[in-house]
Amino acid sequence: MPGRDAFIELMRKHGLMVQIKRRKRYKTTDSDHPYRKYDNLIKDIVPSRPNEIWVSDITYIETEEGVCYLSLITDAYSHKIVGWAVGETLETIYPLRALRMALSTIDEETASMLIHHSDRGSRYCSYAYVRELKKHGIRISMTQSGDPLENAIAERANGILKSEWLYKMNIPTIAACIIELNRIIDFYNRQRPHRSIGMKTPETVHRQFGPQKRCWRNSWNVREPVPLE
Repeated sequence: MPGRDAFIELMRKHGLMVQIKRRKRYKTTDSDHPYRKYDNLIKDIVPSRPNEIWVSDITYIETEEGVCYLSLITDAYSHKIVGWAVGETLETIYPLRALRMALSTIDEETASMLIHHSDRGSRYCSYAYVRELKKHGIRISMTQSGDPLENAIAERANGILKSEWLYKMNIPTIAACIIELNRIIDFYNRQRPHRSIGMKTPETVHRQFGPQKRCWRNSWNVREPVPLE
């Protein structure tokens, strides 16, 4: 039997892959702003425990009522989505809401040993967001080049939610979107095994420590695309 990647390549070569309908693209990152931008602190770090590094990102979701924006915070070690929020706009209040949800899961001592990594968009650089991080003693890390690989774990979480669920659904309203995301994120965390953490669920790995068995080379220190889990 061919391996997973070889099988996918064989399917692609013979035109048997299901084509995902590409949606309209919406800009979610605005790096042209006056706020301070921080260095990338996680470039050479492989996380070895939960709540060592959180990665954040914003993506869009189309509903029949209009587009809305999903703010996610994902634990880089376990790949568990620890905080999320949906908003009708890209205002900072929604990423802040996701951050506060994530913070509600840990104590202050844990927060003081945490690195928060994101792109250099205005929401994450804003005074309100940075103030919340600093209030808890969290170190701030940001991408430098705009390369998605610098925030690969966050990008991958977004990609999984969209390709496996959201792209296949007709969502009537933003309120319905929030209900669906409650269900989807719970399934993602508790029931969906991930190849990059040894075919375990994020919830299981979030209770562990030490290196996790991975099915491909580490996405933190190679400069090539990493397949969805």
